[in-house]
Amino acid sequence: MDNRIPDINELVPEIPEVAGALAKATMNGSVPPATISLSYLRAGQIVGNTYQVLRHSADLRKAGESEERIASVATWWDAPFFTDAERAALALTEAMFQPNTRGDERVTDDLFAEVSQHYDQKALSTLTVVLGSAGFWMNIAQILKPPPVGGW
Repeated sequence: MDNRIPDINELVPEIPEVAGALAKATMNGSVPPATISLSYLRAGQIVGNTYQVLRHSADLRKAGESEERIASVATWWDAPFFTDAERAALALTEAMFQPNTRGDERVTDDLFAEVSQHYDQKALSTLTVVLGSAGFWMNIAQILKPPPVGGW
C-alpha cells in the first residue's frame, strides 16, 4: 500500500502548526498521556486505520506500557488492565467512533455522568479535544494513506 501523496506537510505547510496546537491542547496535564494514547489507539482500531493503530501502540510501548494492556485495548471492558478512569475514557471513545446505526444520542447522560466521575471539567474538555483530534488525524490517514511505519 502506497501513500497517496508524498507529504501532506509539504503540500499544506500549516499542518505542523495545527499538529503543534492540538498537541499543546491535549497534553496540558489534565489527562494522563497513557489515557490519551489508549483513546487514540481504540479510535484507530474502531475505524480500521493501521497507521493510527501502529503509531499509538508504539507510543504506548515507548512509554513503558505492557503488551497485555496494549493488546487488550480492543477488549478493554473485559480486561483487568485498565483503571476505572481509563475505562470511562475508552467508553467515551467508543461512543464517538462506533457506527451509530440507530441514530441514538452518542453520549448519553449516563455516559457523561460516568466520565464526569473520573475527570474534572478541564480534563473532560481536554478529552473531548483528544477525540476531536483523533477524528481529524484519522480522516487524514484514511484518505491519504501514509506509510503505516515511519509516516511522512
